Amino acid sequence: MRRLASYLKPFTATLILAIILLFGQAMADLNLPHYMSDIVNTGIQQSGIENAVPEAISENGFTLMTTFMTDADKAKVKENYTLVTAGDTKYVKDYPLAKTENIYVLKDINKDTEQELNSIFGMAAGTFIQVSKDMAEQSGQGAAPDKASEVGTVDFQQLYTMLPAFQQLPADMMNKAREVAAQTDPTMQQATGSSFVKLLYSELGIDLGKIQNAYIIKTGLIMLLIALGGVAAAVLVGLCAARVAAGASKNLRRDIFSKVESFSNKEFDKFSTSSLITRTTNDVTQVQMLIIMGVRMVFYAPILGIGGIIMVLRENASMTWIIGIAVALLIVLIVTVFSIAMPKFKIIQKLIDKLNLVSRENLSGLMVVRAFGTQKFEENRFDKANQDLTKTNLFVNRVMVFMFPAMMLIMNFITLLIVWVGSKQIADSSMQVGDMMAFMQYAMQIIMSFLMISMMFIMVPRASVSATRIAEVLETEPTIIDPKQAKPFNDSKHGEIEFKNVSFRYENASEDVLHNISFKARPGETTAIIGSTGAGKSTMINLIPRFYDVTSGEILVNGVNVKEVTQYDLHDQIGYVPQKGVLLTGTISSNLRYGKKEATDEEITQAAEIAQALNSSPSKRKASRSRLLKAELTFPVDRNSGYQLLARL
Repeated sequence: MRRLASYLKPFTATLILAIILLFGQAMADLNLPHYMSDIVNTGIQQSGIENAVPEAISENGFTLMTTFMTDADKAKVKENYTLVTAGDTKYVKDYPLAKTENIYVLKDINKDTEQELNSIFGMAAGTFIQVSKDMAEQSGQGAAPDKASEVGTVDFQQLYTMLPAFQQLPADMMNKAREVAAQTDPTMQQATGSSFVKLLYSELGIDLGKIQNAYIIKTGLIMLLIALGGVAAAVLVGLCAARVAAGASKNLRRDIFSKVESFSNKEFDKFSTSSLITRTTNDVTQVQMLIIMGVRMVFYAPILGIGGIIMVLRENASMTWIIGIAVALLIVLIVTVFSIAMPKFKIIQKLIDKLNLVSRENLSGLMVVRAFGTQKFEENRFDKANQDLTKTNLFVNRVMVFMFPAMMLIMNFITLLIVWVGSKQIADSSMQVGDMMAFMQYAMQIIMSFLMISMMFIMVPRASVSATRIAEVLETEPTIIDPKQAKPFNDSKHGEIEFKNVSFRYENASEDVLHNISFKARPGETTAIIGSTGAGKSTMINLIPRFYDVTSGEILVNGVNVKEVTQYDLHDQIGYVPQKGVLLTGTISSNLRYGKKEATDEEITQAAEIAQALNSSPSKRKASRSRLLKAELTFPVDRNSGYQLLARL
């Protein structure tokens, strides 16, 4: 895979943009559970009250809350509140109780002061709960809540009658209650304080429903914007990934095709035609799919997984062991599955080569198959190659199909475990419902990140095999290359070919096909090469245009060694009629002009006459020439149908 990494360099800017967008998408996905937790905890349970610091509080309520504060905290609170006398019209609209009673109103404060007051009021609320619990235990009565979750049952009017008793409590008892309250999680302290604020606002006559609706709508709109941002980032990442993958695969196919065009017959003997087709198409497609999925998952999965762990630790670190169990189970599952499936990926690509080989042989030799009546034999041969590939693919797919239900089972098991453990912590007032729901979603995101990584493990081995096969073609250096100092042809010996002691042996062969061949073919003469099948006639002809290079000896064309001129100049001197005719997709005229793009109408007509492609009937010859020049009919690359079309001329 690293050998093909250079094909990603032209798309570096696009890849960087994709990574930035992936980071944005991950941040959007990671923040949504947090806002969902806020809606549940603050919007629903606390009626939209975000802070433990009341914006306004009755005089009795102020006295009650400050009773459970230290002297320093009391001074800090009094410093930031203003006493408003009853009947002040400025505050009556917002706080109806101000019409008949004195209230305290919070001054304009900064964030730091707000955070400090949050801690003070939260500690005061926790101290009140602990003191109430101690008093209830001493008296044997349940006069006050013993849990933060039961604050909503408090009757403030009853508590106001107990103010003198609270103010006369021993300092030791109050300090002990503060020590116990200090051990409570700060988030739970603030939640408890917010519950008190909710009751204090009710006492003031504030419309809590309006506050709740405003908070839920505001948070919901933020979540909607974040979700839209995540969707936009995901779409743009998909676009970037597609452009990178399509561009890289286009360049790969171009370079493979260019490299194959430079191959001599020796290289074609090494790579079969069916294998080269597979490497140019299927193998490149595997790499392309890896790039598309890799850009979207290789960077996204770690960001999502690490970010999820950070958010989990921020929400509630007491249940992180559940994530550890999930990760351990996933690792065991992934290692087991891939130890079974990975060896099969390389086999699949070889079986695709075999299937292509059988298909190509049958299609190219269809007339031979029919002539000898071996259709059934070829059907069985194709069926075997097809069955082998199908069975291997089915085996791999069955193994992979098992993995996803197993992962879903793990995810559901982890969900149940989170609910079971989280419900106990909620009952003990050490966790809020929204926090448990957020933890559950973060756990799923962490597991999903491992799921995405496992999907990459599926694609990487197969794409790695394909990349290795592609690299083999690209790294193959042609054995027949042009000389650094090419010579020009000798114009005085135009049309002369000479073999001097030429011997040739195919690679890995035990003996020569041609041995010590010498002759000269002069212009104006007919030189015939006669021999039995397999004697080396075609091999000898293939040596002239350097489709193969001689093992020893020399071949001279126009008095110049073919190894001392460029292949382009050599081929420009040779007219080549292949033993096996090939017609290319296009018009009849384009096929006749294939060797000479600038050929005139007269020249292609003459060529057709020499090839006896024109109608032999004198009465039809003129019309035949006209059809030859004007025909726009295209035909597939099928020499038989092509010959029939030419015959109709």
